[in-house]
Amino acid sequence: MNEEQLVRAVARGDRAAFEELYRRTSPWLAVRLRRRCADEQVVAEVMQETYLAVWRAAGSFAGAAVDGTAVGWLWTIAARRLVDAFRRRAHQAWPLPVAAAAPAAEDEVLAGALSDDVGGALRDLAPELRQVLQAMVLDGLTVRETAVLLGVPEGTVKTRARRARIAMREALS
Repeated sequence: MNEEQLVRAVARGDRAAFEELYRRTSPWLAVRLRRRCADEQVVAEVMQETYLAVWRAAGSFAGAAVDGTAVGWLWTIAARRLVDAFRRRAHQAWPLPVAAAAPAAEDEVLAGALSDDVGGALRDLAPELRQVLQAMVLDGLTVRETAVLLGVPEGTVKTRARRARIAMREALS
């Protein structure tokens, strides 16, 4: 059974399918969250909130009908929960430690999956530009959510997104 089928089984209340979905996806999801937040307590809370949301909302997963994947849907939920956690901490005035920027496997896979030109242009982007592209394009976050996630003003996100597009266009022309 693939992840999409597991989510559909979870929607029917199948606990075994939920446990299998968790077993398959939680290690990957935890690593991805840790890349964005170094606070283990926040990562644990986001994981719990994410899987609770999956259990409650599995019936809303449209999947292949809208060219979506279960893993993508799961990441969207987790990314939004992480943004919510950052907002809660901002209101409480507790800074969250941001994970140290290190090359991630997903970045390497993405760059390798793209053509040599696009992959090279992506690798050559400054890290702060690449982070904005990843959050907005790959993760599907809004400007506001990206700003909260990265801890920068919305105007900075817009500027970096524009600079990234220009740099990519120049590198590919």
